[in-house]
Amino acid sequence: MRCIQRNKCIISEDDNLETLSNIKYPIFCGCTEEDISNDILANENIVISKKYGVIQLKELVPLEILYKNGHDSGAIGSIWMEHHKQFSDFVVKFNPKNVLEIGGGNGILANNCININNKISWTIIEPNPNENNDKIKYVKSFFNKTYLSNGSFDAVVHSHTLEHIYNPNKFLYEISDSLNGGGYMIFSIPNLKKYLENKWINCLSFEHTILLTENIIDYILNKNKFKIIEKKYFIEHSIFYCCKKDMSVDCNKIILKDEYCNNKKLFKNMQKFYKDKIIDLNSKMKKYDEVYLFGAHIFSQYLIYRGLNTYNICGILDNNINKQNKRLYGTNLQVYSPNILTNKKCKILVILNAGIYNDEIKIKMQKINHNIEYE
Repeated sequence: MRCIQRNKCIISEDDNLETLSNIKYPIFCGCTEEDISNDILANENIVISKKYGVIQLKELVPLEILYKNGHDSGAIGSIWMEHHKQFSDFVVKFNPKNVLEIGGGNGILANNCININNKISWTIIEPNPNENNDKIKYVKSFFNKTYLSNGSFDAVVHSHTLEHIYNPNKFLYEISDSLNGGGYMIFSIPNLKKYLENKWINCLSFEHTILLTENIIDYILNKNKFKIIEKKYFIEHSIFYCCKKDMSVDCNKIILKDEYCNNKKLFKNMQKFYKDKIIDLNSKMKKYDEVYLFGAHIFSQYLIYRGLNTYNICGILDNNINKQNKRLYGTNLQVYSPNILTNKKCKILVILNAGIYNDEIKIKMQKINHNIEYE
């Protein structure tokens, strides 16, 4: 596989890039039924722009390989369901009539919005749609501006999509350039700077290739003549934006603030935290009869590929039935329903490293077996 190279910062075009981390890592953060010999590892080369502090991956996996099996993150769990509810209310609040949603594979947002206002016309453009609703038009493709060329859409919507875009500046330019008749761009994005501050490991990956801080988002929005109409925080999970194209925005006065020292310090702090945590876990696991990781996702891969000893791990637990009885990509570990721990009396450790989702997972796990210990 030949990776796409970023030889300069995709946001600032600074070519002075400093390496923060470089390891071999699985390209897919999900599950598979294929033999492990088919799993692909690539260099996860994380760099920082020395001029502005933009953290990003230097080597990118081609999209047709990265998303060959689709992308089902955000489909389950109480936090995600509340996110979808609140973001749907946020979208409908601006009274869109004809919506193009980019990357709405699971159809949850579209269904929610149509249930609130059944007069909305909704089109989803998505390379791997996994929903079928006769009230929604589906375009099986990656986004390009030709889908906006007829000017019929009065709102472009995307949820947890911008962080997956390899060139967000070009992406926003194409949307802005197509909204000549006005209209909104309404989107939700993970609060990635807060993720990094909290040491939540899903802030960067082969899918999230740029640490899109609020500073960067504001910069690229204004650079592409978007004026922020409203901004709303959903706990520490996401940020909702409603923007409108505004030709009066003076692009020459827009400045990208330097976050180099702060972002590098946060990243180094996270590296040290997990280095120490993995050493501690490798020692503690020996004291338990059974050890499991929770989360058939980057939550487990991150620890494993940074030194967690899998010899004593019985498997991966995950609530998503589409992942159960498969293998976590890049590992030999099988994925099970948490219900396999029901009524077990032995000494069990669950390694739970799912960031903002930890508390809701632990509450569900306590109902299955209240004797489980967590790290």
